[in-house]
Amino acid sequence: MFPYRDDNPTELPAVVTVGIIAVNVLAWLFVQKMGSPEPLVRSVCDLGLVPGELLRTAQPGSGVELAPGMMCLVDPHPHYTTLLTSMFMHGGWLHLIGNMVFLWVFGNNIEDVMGHGRFLVFYLVCGLAAAGGQMLVSPNSVVPMVGASGAISGVLGAYLLLYPRVRVHTLLFLGFFVTTVTLPAYVMLGYWAVLQLLGGLASLGGVERSGTAFFAHIGGFVAGLVLIRFFASDDALRRRPQAPASYYRYRTYG
Repeated sequence: MFPYRDDNPTELPAVVTVGIIAVNVLAWLFVQKMGSPEPLVRSVCDLGLVPGELLRTAQPGSGVELAPGMMCLVDPHPHYTTLLTSMFMHGGWLHLIGNMVFLWVFGNNIEDVMGHGRFLVFYLVCGLAAAGGQMLVSPNSVVPMVGASGAISGVLGAYLLLYPRVRVHTLLFLGFFVTTVTLPAYVMLGYWAVLQLLGGLASLGGVERSGTAFFAHIGGFVAGLVLIRFFASDDALRRRPQAPASYYRYRTYG
């Protein structure tokens, strides 16, 4: 299921959400050169988060081959700035687009209830929590972790707590057919959370097997569930949109 909009209007302009999307897109265009092999690998190696490097549990000079003839080696001098820079790097077009759509659909409402400054801090803290979750499970990993999905997972956790009954319009791909389904947020996000948990359990022993840092998603999601109470206003926490008369609507194309 892939969400493309929700029925949850906002009052504040989502300037921080748009700004974060813009920074991610600009990083993809000008730092990662739209996925050209050498700039992509260099950016992932230099700006991605390597758990074994930051925690000093991996042997300096060890590493992983990310592309034929392109090694990513553990630096003996950890670059702790990668805790932040890794949130704005991506591994491909689909990785970037998927993350940015999720951020737009759910982030504007969370920014609306927090305000611009608090939302930015919330987003970055959730990203740090996501990195911590992955490093806790894979402390020896030498594979760089990149992507905004850990921070966005925090946004999803906050949205689930605040707006469980809001309609979310999603695309459902069934072979050659594309179906649109309208679901309550708790179904859409609950399904997503279960997938992350199952993927995380299957990947225990290292992110290298799955290529996805599931425990970063879980760490960010839990952080969002917990931190929303400290970042959102009391009025926002009291407000709950009423459930619409009917959630389940769909159209099929193909």
